[in-house]
Amino acid sequence: MAAVNLINVKKIYPNTAGETKKKKPKKSEDAVVDEENTAELEVTQKGVVAVQEFNLDIADQEFIVLVGPSGCGKSTTLRMIAGLEEITEGEIYIDGRLVNDVAPKDRDIAMVFQNYALYPHMTVYENMGFSLKLKKLDKATIDKKVREAAEILHITQYLNRKPKALSGGQRQRVAIGRAIVREPKVFLMDEPLSNLDAKLRNQMRAEIIKLRQRINTTFVYVTHDQTEAMTLGDRIVIMKDGYIQQIGTPREVWGHPANLFVASFIGSPQMNLFDAELLKNGDSYAVGLYGAQFPLSEEKQSKLREKNAAPGTVVVGVRPDHIALCRGDSGPYIAAAVDLSEMMGSSIHLHVKVQDKDIVMVLATVDLPDAHRAGFCPGETVNFTFGRDMIHVFDKQTKCILT
Repeated sequence: MAAVNLINVKKIYPNTAGETKKKKPKKSEDAVVDEENTAELEVTQKGVVAVQEFNLDIADQEFIVLVGPSGCGKSTTLRMIAGLEEITEGEIYIDGRLVNDVAPKDRDIAMVFQNYALYPHMTVYENMGFSLKLKKLDKATIDKKVREAAEILHITQYLNRKPKALSGGQRQRVAIGRAIVREPKVFLMDEPLSNLDAKLRNQMRAEIIKLRQRINTTFVYVTHDQTEAMTLGDRIVIMKDGYIQQIGTPREVWGHPANLFVASFIGSPQMNLFDAELLKNGDSYAVGLYGAQFPLSEEKQSKLREKNAAPGTVVVGVRPDHIALCRGDSGPYIAAAVDLSEMMGSSIHLHVKVQDKDIVMVLATVDLPDAHRAGFCPGETVNFTFGRDMIHVFDKQTKCILT
C-alpha cells in the first residue's frame, strides 16, 4: 500500500532517420487542447513526445484509471511507473521514494498484462507461486499465499491445471492471482480485460471491484473502454495525444466535462453536440437552437457571468439521457424526423434528424405511451426538449466548457 506521485513526467521517443520534424503549438495554461491541432503526437527535434508533463498524485489505496483512445500515452505512463520505460523528464515517487533509476523488480509493484503472460509449461499453482519461489520463501509460506489468492479469485479448483486448459477469464484470474501473492505496494493493470468477450468483461469488472475491497492496495488501471473507467475508478485521468484532458471522479467527468473531447469521449451513446447561439438579455443567458430559445439554470448562468461570456456562436452539448419528448405546447422544443429506433429492452435509443443533423436520445420505455413502447416509425415527427440544468455550453474556439 503506497501513494504514487508523478511530477512533470515526460516521455520522448527519439526520431527515426528521415522522420519529418514538426511541432504543434504549445499547450495553453488551462490544460485544454484544441482537437484540430492535436491530431497526432507532438514531434520535436528531440523526438516524438508520447507523454506531456504528466502530473498526478495518487493516494494510498486509491483506484486510478487512465483512459483515452489508442496512442494517447496511457500505457506508456503505466510502463514508466513500472520501470519498463525510461523517463525522459520528471520524477516518479512510490511510497515517498524516488524510483526514476530503480529497477522494476525493486519498486515493489506488480503488473497484470493484457495477454496474461503465463508460463505455459507450469500449472496454475506454479505460475502463481513462481515469484515467491524466486524470493526463496519457504514452501509453507508459498502454499499459504497461493491458496489464499486462489480462494479470493475462485480458482482453487484450477490450481493443478495448465494455462491451455483454462478459459480467457480464468487465465486472467491466474495473472491477477500471481500479482496478489506478492502483496505489492502498487497494482498496475494494462488493459487486462481487452481480450475477453463482453460477458466475461462484465464479470471480471465485478471481480476486480470485489478484489479491490478485499486487498486494500493502490491500483493504477489502464483502459480505452470508458465503461470500465466509469465503473472501476475512484478518479479517472482522461488523456489525449499525451496530454491530460481532465482528472476527476466518474460523476465529475460525466456531469462536468472540461472540454469537448471529454464530453464526447465519456458517455455511451456519446453526447449530442450542436452549433448554437449564446443569447444574453441583461444579465440573463439562454441558448438559441433551431429557432427555439432554451433558458439556462441559474448555476450555469452564474458561471457564464463569472467568465463574462459574450453572446455569439457556441457549441451546446446534451447527453442522450437528458433529452425528453414533449408536446408542442409545453415550452421550447425542436421538431425532428425519426430515422432509426433501437429497442434496448428497458430503453429505446431513438435516432432523429434535424436539418441533416443526427441526434440520439435514450428514452425509458416505462415513460412512453403504449403506442411507442415497441418503437417509433421511420419518418415520424417527434418534438423534443431538454432541461435548463442539462445543457452544457462550450466555447467554439477553445473548446473549453463555459458552464
